[in-house]
Amino acid sequence: MMRTRPLKVALLGCGVVGSEVARIMTTHADDLAARIGAPVELAGVAVRRPSKVREGIDPALVTTDATALVKRGDIDVVVEVIGGIEPARTLITTAFEHGASVVSANKALLAQDGAALHAAAEQHGRDLYYEAAVAGAIPLIRPLRESLAGDKVNRVLGIVNGTTNFILDKMDSTGAGYQEALDEATALGYAEADPTADVEGFDAAAKAAILAGIAFHTRVRLDDVYREGMTEVTAADFASARNMGCTIKLLAICERAEDGASVTARVHPAMIPLTHPLASVRGAYNAVFVESDASGQLMFYGPGAGGSPTASAVLGDLVAVCRNRLSGATGPGESAYAALTVSPMGDVVTRYHISLDVADKPGVLAQVATVFAEHGVSIDTVRQQGKDGEASLVVVTHRASDAALTGTVEALRKLDTVRGVASIMRVEGE
Repeated sequence: MMRTRPLKVALLGCGVVGSEVARIMTTHADDLAARIGAPVELAGVAVRRPSKVREGIDPALVTTDATALVKRGDIDVVVEVIGGIEPARTLITTAFEHGASVVSANKALLAQDGAALHAAAEQHGRDLYYEAAVAGAIPLIRPLRESLAGDKVNRVLGIVNGTTNFILDKMDSTGAGYQEALDEATALGYAEADPTADVEGFDAAAKAAILAGIAFHTRVRLDDVYREGMTEVTAADFASARNMGCTIKLLAICERAEDGASVTARVHPAMIPLTHPLASVRGAYNAVFVESDASGQLMFYGPGAGGSPTASAVLGDLVAVCRNRLSGATGPGESAYAALTVSPMGDVVTRYHISLDVADKPGVLAQVATVFAEHGVSIDTVRQQGKDGEASLVVVTHRASDAALTGTVEALRKLDTVRGVASIMRVEGE
């Protein structure tokens, strides 16, 4: 039998995502009530600009006092979609203290203070759900946290930022330069006026921290994630990638070490073979490849951002939290029992593609090969082109540690015959 008294929801933020959450709650009210077992009621909406017209939202529900809203005591669930660290952190902990569970899309806050937020939720016997924080509409956190709870996840490899994927895809498919592709992404609304968080990898790094923590049952903070942006990727890099049968993607990579004692989390541009499933992810779409012992290889694909897709994930969490509320239970909290060591980037082992500008004269290749050998980095292939006393030397290595490769490059820069290191890119997905 359906309960007649509604569950009350407070919405913090009413921008692109928040307005879609409110719209779906209204237009799908009957379906949501049937799925939950009780009606849900939008009891208040906290905003910064109350004078703005918000279609479909009763102006009487709008307030600028978010603190008073979450302190009301009759609120069952707080939906936080304002983003940033503060005041979101204080509002979420205040909501727990006053009896509400929380659904959040705040990747930056969760990556920085997820452990403290989970502890606060547990202390007050409330839920903290955040499917929308990582990959928009793509169900990813719940499969990792629940569906694969009995499995051992070894690697999570993915495209988790639609803006950067659109830019790199445009560079690959049309030959456009970085700035030209960014300008088009901005014009189409895929890139913000200030795209730094996307193109410098901050957004993806926050998501990588969240994914690594869930996948490996280990606390991984944003500061633990190696981050490298994609602003230096050039048309020449794509030409080199095509020569190898690859393309270039900005990847979030979370891995368990072979001995199982440590994990790494990193974000950077990488070449991946055209045969890899992630190579075919086009435009502003996201995709995440999960590798585990029992399940093998799984791929999750779909729109990773935007008002409607992200609101879909928020509403999915809202339904789950409301069901828990009715049954008097809570869902899965933080699982950090493994407490694995988070290793630095220097320990990461992968292949590398290095492009060098060198003098076009005899003996250069031998000198370069000697430097690689002295640092324990094995060469897979070499390609050299020269003209008018200058040459380009492209070296692809076998698997080597980042520390070994860094030492190799430092030594190469000291050679008189090496004019410069044009680019260094990791090769993943093999």
